[in-house]
Amino acid sequence: MHPVTEQHVIYAMDKNTNPSMRVDNGAVITINTPDCFNNQIKSENQPLNLLNWKEMHPAAGPIFVNEAEPGDILAVTIEKIQIMGHATILTAPGLGLIGDELEEHVVRHLPIVNNKLIFSKKMAIPIKKRIGIIGTAPSGLSVPCSLSDTHGGNIGSQDIKEGTTLFLPVNVSGALLALGNIHIALADGEVSFSGASIPSQVTVRLQVVKNKQWPTPSLICEDKIITIASAPTLDEASIIATRNMTQLLTATTHTLRSEAIMLLSLAGDLRISQVNNKTKVARMELPLHYWSENPFL
Repeated sequence: MHPVTEQHVIYAMDKNTNPSMRVDNGAVITINTPDCFNNQIKSENQPLNLLNWKEMHPAAGPIFVNEAEPGDILAVTIEKIQIMGHATILTAPGLGLIGDELEEHVVRHLPIVNNKLIFSKKMAIPIKKRIGIIGTAPSGLSVPCSLSDTHGGNIGSQDIKEGTTLFLPVNVSGALLALGNIHIALADGEVSFSGASIPSQVTVRLQVVKNKQWPTPSLICEDKIITIASAPTLDEASIIATRNMTQLLTATTHTLRSEAIMLLSLAGDLRISQVNNKTKVARMELPLHYWSENPFL
């Protein structure tokens, strides 16, 4: 099967976009992705006015998955993330959380040595490969890949990594999955314009799930379950993420709603994923051992 290449990129998730590939339910595919700058930054001294800002935050795809219909859920298992080249990070006046405090832009190309990102002569950061942008087409208006909503998008959560299965809503026939913006270092919040973004090759397994009412986006990894929510404010996103985890608990463990809320207050971790965009992203995490069995079976 041919991979989805870097030439097959989109800048908004849209139900009207023609798919770059059609695959069967259960397919394993490989997706080549540029960095979040669409590989435009060739030098640390490159003027920002030479960049095409309309081509920021590309996502490879979209991929039409046979048998996926509105109301279904698309399970995306991340089998491998193969990084290529060096990582790039950018900050500039007006970008990120406190970009108003900057007077000039700074671009850094960060090399990788012994599985560590070399930030300076004295500082090296362990590599943690993560997918920043992943989602399906929304049922309504298109959403730029730089933003997020109930369909996914730029959700940038720490655990969208190898071995994780992410559950996304199917809003249109075929789901129209797209992904991109791979990071090898990204802290919660992403307070600058970007993390350490790098061109990559991602292998995923796609499975259509029918007749389930699981909250989406959500994920399961080796030790926890996470519900992810986007909203105009962090307060709103936090409420949605917590409500979704509560609903998952009551539906799959027969726990009373009051008990589920108390459990989350005692053992759940509410975390910030993304704050530097118009949409803010929060997540609720609960260790897997609070379920007697996998709720996504």
